[in-house]
Amino acid sequence: MTAFDPKAFSKAMAELAAAAAPMTAALHTHRGAGASAFHWKDGLYVGAEETVDPDEELQVSAAGGEKAKAEILGRDPSTGIVLIRPVISDTPSTFGRAGDPWPCNLAVAAGRSAEGEPIAALGTVAECGEAWRSMRGGHIDRRISLAMIADSRLEGGPVIDAGGRLIGMLVFGPRGRPLVIPAATIDRIAPILAEKGHVSRGFLGAVLHPARRPGGDGVMVMHADPQGPAAAAGLFAGDIIIAWNGETVTGPRDLMRRLGPDSAGQNVTLGIVRGGEDQQVPVTIGAKPLA
Repeated sequence: MTAFDPKAFSKAMAELAAAAAPMTAALHTHRGAGASAFHWKDGLYVGAEETVDPDEELQVSAAGGEKAKAEILGRDPSTGIVLIRPVISDTPSTFGRAGDPWPCNLAVAAGRSAEGEPIAALGTVAECGEAWRSMRGGHIDRRISLAMIADSRLEGGPVIDAGGRLIGMLVFGPRGRPLVIPAATIDRIAPILAEKGHVSRGFLGAVLHPARRPGGDGVMVMHADPQGPAAAAGLFAGDIIIAWNGETVTGPRDLMRRLGPDSAGQNVTLGIVRGGEDQQVPVTIGAKPLA
């Protein structure tokens, strides 16, 4: 085994962050805390959706200190991705895509300060697991968490591997835990945002409330919109939803996760309790109207 050279390692990591810097930008928002974004392709940048308020005037600081207005092309709260188009003179290169990381692989988070200066943090991949659903029902292609102390200004910036390839976008989960929205998720969602400005989300058209009952928890229908999918399927106030295609539904949050973007237009069977009797109700999930 070759002896570890800390000076060479430090230099290599600094060079890695420097190579990523031209593809990053600082987001200037009304919140004032600052966040980052990075070039996806064709002059379009992605960032963390939660860092940008709806319909706000957005500015970015890109490489070279250039500060410019940016247009929000689309946002998807379910996956945490916002797509923007800054009015800047240069179009930087794009990141190559990394393979699936492994725990303890090196990871570098890159971004920019509000003053436009490059910033970065070094850590490792802590976990790389299966696909999962966000609290808002978005399908995230891999569960990737980081062992890293990351400045909040890095949120929305790229996370790259030791070869400078894109693992994904940095976001913060519960208790400020650094998480990664994988590049595969970004490459799936960003084209939809570029075309439509949003990602269609499943819609049941019912007011829901947790239901506690001896046989297990569920979701009570408090009201069904007469024009919505629930009413069209024959659901009524007082029905308790206990299953989705045979899988137990434990509460409203569980049901909302199932009503993710990929559920719109699906035909599903809801298991319900009505008047103390179990029933099966087929429902065609709608697409949630834009607010």
